[in-house]
Amino acid sequence: MASDRILNFSAGPSVLPDSVLEQATQGLLNFANTGIGIAEISHRSKEFLAFLDELESLIREQLEVPQTHRILFAQGGGTGQFAAVVMNILARDVLLRPNLAEGEERVLDYVVTGSWSSTAAKEAKKLTETVPNVRVNIAVDAKNNSADGASYDSLPPHSAYQFSENPALIYYCENETVNGIQFSKAPSDDASGEELNKKDETTFPFHLLPKNTLLPLVADYSSSFMSRPIPRLADHAIIYAGAQKNIGPAGLTILIVRQDCIVDVDAAVKLSRSAIPVPSILSYKYLADGKSVPNTPPVFSVYVSGLVLKRMKELGGPKYYEEFNRKKKEKVYETVREGEKRGVFRSKVPEDKGGSWMNVVFEVVGDGAEGRFLKGAESKGMKGLKGHRSVGGIRATLYNAVTEEATDALVAYMKEFIETETQA
Repeated sequence: MASDRILNFSAGPSVLPDSVLEQATQGLLNFANTGIGIAEISHRSKEFLAFLDELESLIREQLEVPQTHRILFAQGGGTGQFAAVVMNILARDVLLRPNLAEGEERVLDYVVTGSWSSTAAKEAKKLTETVPNVRVNIAVDAKNNSADGASYDSLPPHSAYQFSENPALIYYCENETVNGIQFSKAPSDDASGEELNKKDETTFPFHLLPKNTLLPLVADYSSSFMSRPIPRLADHAIIYAGAQKNIGPAGLTILIVRQDCIVDVDAAVKLSRSAIPVPSILSYKYLADGKSVPNTPPVFSVYVSGLVLKRMKELGGPKYYEEFNRKKKEKVYETVREGEKRGVFRSKVPEDKGGSWMNVVFEVVGDGAEGRFLKGAESKGMKGLKGHRSVGGIRATLYNAVTEEATDALVAYMKEFIETETQA
């Protein structure tokens, strides 16, 4: 790979492994020895369909996805799923409970821990504000437990969660890229794991959810997908992720959908006004019946994602990346804490309060200091460190393809910057 490649810490689209990019350039000219490039080949060709099947198998094997769940490939990213989730899950609830008792509602519970879950909840409210007997409930809003009452600076304690008794949907975002907040990996679902889950306030509170039922649990894993095993995957109704963070170029959305959530959305609309008419492209049944190719999928994104997942499998899959990513984030957080002690950095979300493994967000203290930090980083070949426009600061993204060498280079620069600023 050309030596002029910089160190890319962008939050997405994000860095991809050099070896995969080299393979992809070959596939652009000749995919699967067809003599046709991947960007040119028919999505219904036997070669592409075989590759799509392999991509599904790679995800199922590495995440240990049970046969109770389908793996589907869509477009529209996480933002598209903000709407698709509501529409499909309401259709499911209508088919399960076509006739509500007087005063009964279909409640959509949202766990709001940052910008993206907040946006998802707002989309749900917009879609359902005129729909009878449907209500969005904010089960918890992390802002209410923050230091200033207005920021997303930590995960809320388990005691703050107020789930509905019989919700149609329970929604959370596993990692908030903008704010740098992530749920800790929950322990196993056995008795000992349940006790550990109760004690660790930075885990998602699985122990507070209804028991002995098929949970309508939905998780946005867009920015942490394949970075470590997904706890209690089988307990989820829907998991979705955009590819552009950890596994491929923008354009592909991966869905893991429990079979009972793949429903006839048109039949639901005929049964009740609580169901929302669903455009075909947002219907999980339409996708499933069409085997993820009812229309042309993002073929290049599918191809690169498959190459990345093959490489992941060779390295050891999510368990390998869990330890790899743990090492990287520990180095960066340790340096942020060092900078805090010396008055140079200020953490947005402390590591022990839900600080993200994927996106370490912090501020550089002092007039013009942030600009000096970014300029200095760029002079050393590091880009993509500027925080999201809504929160500012610095955001060091540590997705799977960010190497340990790149992380070490960032840490070395941060330490150098601490010394320069404290001597000025």
